[in-house]
Amino acid sequence: MDRTVDARDTFCPGPLMELIRAVKEGEVGEVIAVWSKDAGSQRDIPLWIEKAGHELLAVNEKEEYNEFVIKKLR
Repeated sequence: MDRTVDARDTFCPGPLMELIRAVKEGEVGEVIAVWSKDAGSQRDIPLWIEKAGHELLAVNEKEEYNEFVIKKLR
């Protein structure tokens, strides 16, 4: 994991916007984790990753939030 974005205190579209910012700032090949408690993230983040051409490596369900692990591909 190269970077972790803790977006547990934000609500839709906050976690997605924080992910987009982290991807823009990151290098190609960087692996970024986003922590989100927002239910909308389960739909929004995978859709954006596919549309933006990156790779969703994992969605890990934690006790009170989900961890989305993304690899920046371009």
